[in-house]
Amino acid sequence: MRVESDAIVDGWIADRFGGRGGESIEERIFSRSIPFRIVDAPEGTVSYAVVFDDPDAVGPQGFVWIHWTVSGLMTDGLPENASRDVPGLVQGCTSWYPKRLNDRLRCSFYGGPNPPDKVHNYVLKVYALDLVPDLETGFMHDELMAAIEGHVLEQASVTGKYAPREKQ
Repeated sequence: MRVESDAIVDGWIADRFGGRGGESIEERIFSRSIPFRIVDAPEGTVSYAVVFDDPDAVGPQGFVWIHWTVSGLMTDGLPENASRDVPGLVQGCTSWYPKRLNDRLRCSFYGGPNPPDKVHNYVLKVYALDLVPDLETGFMHDELMAAIEGHVLEQASVTGKYAPREKQ
């Protein structure tokens, strides 16, 4: 299985999917989600779970920053801006809770890259699952990981870099 995204070109995430993209909600949380497709999923796949995170945030933030989570995805990918445009998409709470949005539902959407200090690597992970997790919008990352434990048939990822606005 592999994950591909037209949003990542030559290892870099296109500007419109992060802090240089201009589209924001909730006071500068950049909200145009990246498109991706899943290729060669294993036999027996029932659904997918998706995690888009920033492991390089450990330095400035103290933890891996969660930018987007999706559970129970029944298609082999998502189009650009799916976080806002695809009805019924089960999305989890991002790391903007409780830092900026103290409501799990208000922070359950894609919040794009906007590194505070230097170029960061962002990882889009897709897990092929043998079940549809019993989660609702607003779930936490740890709840997703617990729900899929023992049910991951295969996983794949794609990584893209993104620079702070002043370091373009």
